[in-house]
Amino acid sequence: MSLYLRPLFFGLLFVFFSNSLAQSPVISAERSVNLKTVETSPLLYEFHRLTTTDTKRHYYFPRRDSSWRNNEAEVEKSALLRFNNKRGSLAASLIGGVEYKSSETLADTIFPSIDGGLYLRGYIDSVEFMLDARIYNERHYNSTPKSFDREFLEHQKEENNSGFEYTSYARYRGHFAINMGFARLDFARDVMHWGPGYYNNLSLNQFAVPFNSMSFELQLGPLSVVSFYGDLLIHNNSMSMQNKKSRNLYGHRYELNLSNWVLGISELQVLYDNNKPWLFVPIVPLFMEKGNYSENSNNGSLSFDVAYHFLNLGRVYSEFFLDDMESPISLIRNDNIEAKWAWMAGLQLGHDFRIWNRLLELGSIVEYARVEPYVYSHFHPSTAQLAHLGYPLGNQSGPNSQTIDWTIYSRFDSNWNLSLQSKWLWKGDDYGSAVNDTTPTSNHMNLPKKFVDGAKMEYSLSPSLSYDGQYVAFLLQITLFHDEKIYTRLGFKW
Repeated sequence: MSLYLRPLFFGLLFVFFSNSLAQSPVISAERSVNLKTVETSPLLYEFHRLTTTDTKRHYYFPRRDSSWRNNEAEVEKSALLRFNNKRGSLAASLIGGVEYKSSETLADTIFPSIDGGLYLRGYIDSVEFMLDARIYNERHYNSTPKSFDREFLEHQKEENNSGFEYTSYARYRGHFAINMGFARLDFARDVMHWGPGYYNNLSLNQFAVPFNSMSFELQLGPLSVVSFYGDLLIHNNSMSMQNKKSRNLYGHRYELNLSNWVLGISELQVLYDNNKPWLFVPIVPLFMEKGNYSENSNNGSLSFDVAYHFLNLGRVYSEFFLDDMESPISLIRNDNIEAKWAWMAGLQLGHDFRIWNRLLELGSIVEYARVEPYVYSHFHPSTAQLAHLGYPLGNQSGPNSQTIDWTIYSRFDSNWNLSLQSKWLWKGDDYGSAVNDTTPTSNHMNLPKKFVDGAKMEYSLSPSLSYDGQYVAFLLQITLFHDEKIYTRLGFKW
């Protein structure tokens, strides 16, 4: 069967016409590679809701979904196992699927990729929790398989398994949150997404690799304050001895909601082989506290974002990210590598229609991002980079890159999703283009900056079609022209 017919074949294996309902007490980032559920793009349509309604807007995720508990009896009535009383509720489902994946960059085809596990969610008094834990087994056609989702995988050789060769690994995401009326304390394994952008957020980005964290959220009228700690790994092989050294991340986000305007400040600080729990306190200004520790063992950033919502038809937004600078003048001149900054701007338009008494959600997102050389890096490799498992926490194109993303998306009857994404990428290959490229500690002002010097434009087009049912989901996504990929999944939740 041909490369493109095989995924279509899986899509024709079922027809389930039932509504898909949100089934988690947490609004989380997209699960763009692994641990996919029966909802294809939940965060995309959360942003669509923020664009097309007068609801109060917050631009930090994961976040509590307070509507889940109110609708829990209806939402969870189809769970495989459900128990509830006056104090709480527990719902459990079996979840899994089969996938076909092929990637030009990895030079590999993965089929079959089979996953299965348990999805738990519920609450006890003021405590809410969810856990999605699965085991994966895959067949890779490359003799040296690489991880499709950039996390650890274990390859079982045929000589050790009676002639059967396969790759296996486990993945999970989870939240255990305590709601205290005035605040929320959340222990989680997930990925954080701060700011109004969808694709190109610069401080914390939803397409980064998930990590373990603890967060504390306060809401005081129009002001929201989030403080968190994250446990990061240094080397891209999680079992590497380099990961015996610690990389600790602290971050604060201050967000002010002024009707149609939302203003945000995000600050991060990474400590290498060192830890200072004091940084978790929400009122501690990290960009000031940074000066109290060894420069070689800590790294920090500060970003400012703004979003304006208009006419329930659109929102326009921007973010400026500052990694380092010698002085404000050097930042304006932008002529040497000490000026480490990034900028992003975007526009989202959306509208809801009624066709045959069914809901059609239609919208478009366009974003531009510019990330200067050496952003997210540090003085010495594999130390205090703003990265996890070798990948940036922020914009996934990394330092010395320029990106334009344009997506048209639609969802019909809360089930059928159709989107088309175009991406234009310029990625430099000079020194300073990777997170582990070190910043020289001397002669900063004498080293000229080269931004995407000589980089060729790389264009990719990614059409996507999916069906989100109550029990079954199907996804087909193809990337054409640059970094060609094909990804298809037939999944279930019961």
